[in-house]
Amino acid sequence: MENGYVILGIVALLFLSMYGYSYWSVFREKMAQKKIKEEEQKKRELRRERRLKNQALIDAKVNAFNKRKAEIKQELNMLNRIKEQQKVS
Repeated sequence: MENGYVILGIVALLFLSMYGYSYWSVFREKMAQKKIKEEEQKKRELRRERRLKNQALIDAKVNAFNKRKAEIKQELNMLNRIKEQQKVS
């Protein structure tokens, strides 16, 4: 009877080890996929941050250009008014 329990325990251990071995490969594959997914997420986040940074630089350049454009337009209007005043005089 004691030998029967030992044999039963060995068989149960054998089945548990087979189940663990087969599940281990599935577990490793899931972990690899999770790692790849996290790396892709990091890459997307870095790309988004770079895009936002570049957009901020572009916006700053456009604002500076528009400001200078407005200044030039104002100076031209002032010169035209001075020119018209000189014609009137």
